[in-house]
Amino acid sequence: MSFFFRMASRLRPSTPEEVVRSIKDSFLALNTRTHTKALEEVEKNIASLRLLISGDGEVEPNQEQVLQITIEICKEDIISLFVQNLPSLGWTVRKDLVHFWCILLRQKNDESYCCVQYIENHLELLDFLVGCYKNLDIALNCGNMLRECIKYPTLAKYILESGSFELFFEYVELPNFDIASDALNTFKDLLTKHEAVVAEFLGSHYDQFFELYSRLLLSTNYVTRRQAIKFLSEFLLEAPNSQIMKRYIVEVRFLNIMIKLLKDSSKNIRICAFHVFKVMMNLMRRKT
Repeated sequence: MSFFFRMASRLRPSTPEEVVRSIKDSFLALNTRTHTKALEEVEKNIASLRLLISGDGEVEPNQEQVLQITIEICKEDIISLFVQNLPSLGWTVRKDLVHFWCILLRQKNDESYCCVQYIENHLELLDFLVGCYKNLDIALNCGNMLRECIKYPTLAKYILESGSFELFFEYVELPNFDIASDALNTFKDLLTKHEAVVAEFLGSHYDQFFELYSRLLLSTNYVTRRQAIKFLSEFLLEAPNSQIMKRYIVEVRFLNIMIKLLKDSSKNIRICAFHVFKVMMNLMRRKT
């Protein structure tokens, strides 16, 4: 066992309840006048938590203890504190929280995922994370956290059907390339991770979705147009989306968009548009 791990073991609280209580107290203190000192305490507590749930490279974490800490974190509303205080935290702490987030969401108590169940009861946290793409400092952290949430169908379904989903059509065109790319990755995950959820969503939001998507296809931004047509060509040709494709290809307005993209100055865009156009023509012939 490393020296640092032994020392941290002596200094940190000894039970899951004490660990979580210490974390909660330090986060709550961020809203007081002693913000700087509270931030230092948060950093210390997060460092201790990192050792407990991730180990130190030499000693593996105790999985039973990790589960107990997770249960306490949900019980004490620490998940909400983690999310809502992201803008106030330093880079290292945010990085650790993203790492914890992945571990915590995977913890299963009996047949339920503790943290996923907590988020299902606090869905406003997902709206908060989506909104954080507007914050340059934490956008990428929140993107990672969102994609972890999207792995679970109930959480993906909520985001798709919430008003927050439409924000992604703005985010993929943000001037910051890294953030726009990250938002696009999250957008793709929302539309590809859970076939049944996506089919239900598009079945009831078809016009609204493709009206917004058409704006991406006709964007003045080359990168946006290329990414949009590339994803569309892949998405429509996936077997689970066959019904959506059949509905899409018979609409003249979308055919006109493909014809316009066939004349695009970019060869890559023309090639992707041709794939979609070819499928549209083939299916139209079968109908006649």
